[in-house]
Amino acid sequence: MKQLELTVLLCIAWALVLLYGEMFAYWVPSLFTCSWPHLRSSSSNSTVDYLKVAVIADPQLMDKTSLHLPPESLALQIAELYTDLYMQRAFFASVLPLTPDVVLFLGDYFDGGPYLTDEEWKKSFSRFRHIFGLNEQGKYTEMQVYYIPGNHDIGYEYNHAQRPEVIRRYEETFGIRNYRFAIGKVDFIAVDSQTVDGHPKKHLVSKTWEFVKNVSVDDEAHQRVLLTHIPLYRPDDTYCGPHRNSPIINQRVSRTSSDNDIWYQNYVSEDSSKSLMDMIKPKLILSGHDHDQCTITHQPKFGPIKEHTLGTISWQQGNLYPSFMLLSVSNSTLPNSSTPEDSLLTHLCFLPMQTHIYIGYAVLFILTLLAALLWPTSSTSFWHQCWSLVGYSKQLISSALFSGDTKEKDEDANYEYEMMWDAEGSMHLVKKPLNASVVNSTERSLGERGNAVMRPTARKHASQEGDVSVNMDMASGNGFDPMARIPSRTGRSKTIFIIQRLLRMVRMITVIAAVNVPIYVMLLYKDWIDK
Repeated sequence: MKQLELTVLLCIAWALVLLYGEMFAYWVPSLFTCSWPHLRSSSSNSTVDYLKVAVIADPQLMDKTSLHLPPESLALQIAELYTDLYMQRAFFASVLPLTPDVVLFLGDYFDGGPYLTDEEWKKSFSRFRHIFGLNEQGKYTEMQVYYIPGNHDIGYEYNHAQRPEVIRRYEETFGIRNYRFAIGKVDFIAVDSQTVDGHPKKHLVSKTWEFVKNVSVDDEAHQRVLLTHIPLYRPDDTYCGPHRNSPIINQRVSRTSSDNDIWYQNYVSEDSSKSLMDMIKPKLILSGHDHDQCTITHQPKFGPIKEHTLGTISWQQGNLYPSFMLLSVSNSTLPNSSTPEDSLLTHLCFLPMQTHIYIGYAVLFILTLLAALLWPTSSTSFWHQCWSLVGYSKQLISSALFSGDTKEKDEDANYEYEMMWDAEGSMHLVKKPLNASVVNSTERSLGERGNAVMRPTARKHASQEGDVSVNMDMASGNGFDPMARIPSRTGRSKTIFIIQRLLRMVRMITVIAAVNVPIYVMLLYKDWIDK
């Protein structure tokens, strides 16, 4: 292949890979792999009207507490940029094209929320609004949006005692922590799960349970969905379903030695979980916190309840397979033939695997270096060398498949057949070995074929033609023979050859970078600047 053709081919390959990794991959969920469950489900009634809810968990924007880097360091800024950019692309290219009516966030909006200053909190909220296209009030003009608090936003009981301002600024930014709202014919109950296992006499804990009690005495006119950032209790090593990618996390509750305040927990305690289910009586539970997908079924006294723990939408929070959930909520009265499950339909959607995209970039970079350094420098075109390679492969396959037939033919070439008649007049062929020839073995292989004997003059001409043919094949530079032997070189010629190859590689890489780096930068910032 000529150098120009190879460079153009590599430029095109890089452009296509970059377009997929930075743009097309985010279109796949909304176009091919993800759709609203009421449109997918064969059991859903076509006469029922549904509202569409997109559920997102654990964005957990990186900050100074994430990698223990200085707040203004370049490394932290790069990490924040690529993490924020991934979530913004995922939201605008994968979620919004599905046209949800409601967006529901399940907590953990910042990574180090309880430990941020007020100024850092405002800066992080500004990034959050930019990523998800929110206005200054954290709302949408054409969609409803609801929030519940997470432990990375307000902390646990210990943080509430040490930094009471975290509750104040959360409620100023995102609204109250315990509340209820209706979507269609379903009531959603949002509970601050960070406070349910604290000391009962503390203000925040008592306020949460007072809210739950008020909900329990209300008339159950509609089905209910419980929203809690921390998942409800489950026995150790509970199977989480086929979408789980990381090891199961078991219950762990850490308390301070002085006041016995909770400063971390994986799940709500068993007693609090039973109380929440018995008092609220939800048909579905949605939670986050775990950063990986988990679907289990609780068995309270009034009937089974399915809980979906959503994985994080960020690729930097320990899950290689970020995701979000589509929830179809009934907006009309179900017909008598429908089941209660038809009012709440769920579908888990996976986002592009950013780590795999970067691995693809690395593999293509290595292949580019190898092609630029090792590809032959002959003047033949790429397609000619491809056909030569295909032809050589066919020869190898043919020789492997028909080697037995060739051997039989060679054996037959050493014999001749003589016609013999018996007494009754029937003819028979008798196989006899050929007489030894005076010519040497090389002449015999070139001149004899069964009974046919080549004359010495013809044998001479054939030998000369064969020599000329071999010499011509060796002299021609056309065609690519992977098995061709490279003539030996002196030390100086080898050095010159290596330098020439390195210079060629540098030239090709420079051209490829000059074409594709602007494409990458444009793709990198187009959404970020536009939004």
